[in-house]
Amino acid sequence: MRLAPHLHRIGNDIVAAYLVDTDEGVTIIDAGMAGHWHDLQAELADMGRSVDDIQGVVLTHGDSDHLGFAERLRRDHGVPVHVHEADAARARGEVKPDNSWGRMKLGATAGFLWYAIRKNGLRTTHLTEVIPVSDGQVLDLPGAPRIIGLPGHSPGSIAIHVPVADAIFVGDGLTTRHVLTGQRGPQPAPFTDDPHQALASLRHLEGIQASWVLPGHGAPWSGGVTEAIRAIRTAAGT
Repeated sequence: MRLAPHLHRIGNDIVAAYLVDTDEGVTIIDAGMAGHWHDLQAELADMGRSVDDIQGVVLTHGDSDHLGFAERLRRDHGVPVHVHEADAARARGEVKPDNSWGRMKLGATAGFLWYAIRKNGLRTTHLTEVIPVSDGQVLDLPGAPRIIGLPGHSPGSIAIHVPVADAIFVGDGLTTRHVLTGQRGPQPAPFTDDPHQALASLRHLEGIQASWVLPGHGAPWSGGVTEAIRAIRTAAGT
């Protein structure tokens, strides 16, 4: 799905990944689930691109529903995969998330699990090699993605600001569709290691100029960063 010039999404409001398309090539932000490989190929074809145009993958964090096809791209096509140094071990499967499921509604949770089964999300291929990145770094990839530390959901959660796409990708730093309750709108994400730190980290996004706020779960938010943060804090009661 084309969202805007230079900006595409694959997946849906349950699990999504993104493509930044520039003259220099394509940068992938997050890799969804393994079954999104076919969605990736179809989107690239619609763009007049191929896997050979992908210059790099940047992961917002190291959880399984964001790793998806990343190792396949790295192993079979030589595409480098970048992840924050604090989540490198998580992306390699060496450490497990330290979180709980929290509140749930049966229908929404069942829908999430069924989608994960359909997209082969319960059989994660962890990465064997990663390129560690750090807060403030600007990567030499299409769109010049800038790394913004957003710890809380995981120790190495990041946001990724891509000015040419007028977008900031936030992974699970927030959500606009709670996969376990179905509640919509900007709010704290589930499966978060440290919810208090995740909320505090939102201050790192203040002042960023981007129309699009793009989570790993939920509808794309086009109301800007400031309004998204306000809505999350309201939802969290802070």
